[in-house]
Amino acid sequence: MFRAPNFSRRWKMTWIGILGACSVILGLLLSIGGAGEGLSFFERRQTGSPRLISIVPLPEMGPACEWVPASATLSLAAALQQERLAARSEGASPDEATRLAASQRKPVRIIHDPYMAYSSVAVDPIRNEVVMTDENLFQVVVYDRLDNTPPGASMTEPKRIIGGRNTKIEFQCGVYIDPASGDLYAVNNDTQDTLVIFSTQAQGNVPPDRELATPHGTFGIAVDEDAQELFLTIQHNHAVVVYRKMAQDDEAPIRLLQGDRTLLADPHGMAVDPKNKLIFITNHGSVFENRPGYNPRAGGYGRGEPKDNWPVDGPVPGTGQHLPPSITVYSSTAQGNTPPLRIIRGPKTQLNWPTGLAFDPQRDLIYVANDMGDSILVFSTTADGDTAPLRVLKGPKTLIDNPTGVAYDAVNDELWVTSFGNHSATVYKATAEGDTPPLRIIRSSPLGEDALMIGNPGAVAYDTKRDEILTPN
Repeated sequence: MFRAPNFSRRWKMTWIGILGACSVILGLLLSIGGAGEGLSFFERRQTGSPRLISIVPLPEMGPACEWVPASATLSLAAALQQERLAARSEGASPDEATRLAASQRKPVRIIHDPYMAYSSVAVDPIRNEVVMTDENLFQVVVYDRLDNTPPGASMTEPKRIIGGRNTKIEFQCGVYIDPASGDLYAVNNDTQDTLVIFSTQAQGNVPPDRELATPHGTFGIAVDEDAQELFLTIQHNHAVVVYRKMAQDDEAPIRLLQGDRTLLADPHGMAVDPKNKLIFITNHGSVFENRPGYNPRAGGYGRGEPKDNWPVDGPVPGTGQHLPPSITVYSSTAQGNTPPLRIIRGPKTQLNWPTGLAFDPQRDLIYVANDMGDSILVFSTTADGDTAPLRVLKGPKTLIDNPTGVAYDAVNDELWVTSFGNHSATVYKATAEGDTPPLRIIRSSPLGEDALMIGNPGAVAYDTKRDEILTPN
């Protein structure tokens, strides 16, 4: 899951150009002073001699990044090369030597969020538990459903924590609880192309009871218990794959929904209406061309090569565009390049990075975690077009801050929201609207502690004028 720190919203797309320029300059600097088999893969890619072409100050902002003197760069490169050669003399491979040299250099300081950041949520009313995924510390955590962190407490301790190398839990952004068995399904969005399933007793650094190889970039999960089918959204390929609920290992999907007519655009959350045989999907709106045969990840996706009903290989860099965020609605049996039955889209909807999605069968409503709108939007399941939400839950009293997860508890008629921006999960009556305080709150940090929202950072830049560090996620 890709996140951006709060300050990046102020400058928006301006910093993309800045970061790109800084990355090029940094890459050229690192290539000085290293040659031969001791260089890293990135260094070996450089050709010719690095040279400064130009520096263009940005209006009202000063230089994007400072040029480091060549003498300093050469000294650093020489030190790194010396450390690499020392590691090589001990039998390390070129890549191992580079990694070892880097790992032995202690940082001056570290920017890191020490607290759990909840991304998705599921409720188990039968066992009176609530489950959250923690994308910051790579964990799945289980609490008592009635837990309520006192204002003066630093946090609430979970009943159980599942985490560690054996669990294959990393960037978990979707979670589902089997209502009968209590089995926990956790979806990985980025570094592990694996859906992991644990029993209700699992805790600690334990391997999954069952796992399923999935396409790269899964995000949302929903299950049709009547049909015994499992649905997953595929973020970067603009697709939905459908498996048998009990699928495992390298089993292929039974259906694929993908194509330009589907209007899927960076799909995230998902909900199933089993009574009316519908699926609802939130779309951020970022679109890339998916070109058959194009494989940006050598060796195929997941464990092994693509299989039947597997998304096409794209997306192709340089083909992107931004569409309005939306909620698309399909028959739960839809497959291929099938258009949506309805689409909720437009300025009246207030959609802004809609992420988590929950279905209320008692009222025929869908609840939307509206990430960048700091709100929960409520729509009828029959809504279509540029339609305003029936209700909006938003405001400082709600404590909702960058919500990414939402779950409806039909047994207790409660709504759960996970806020990625403030280390909290909050609970409301399902009918709550406006600036309504939560009934209960579960925090993983002291009250008022902002989340850094740093997840999988890909580059870094320094703003000399404001003395700020910027990183895209």
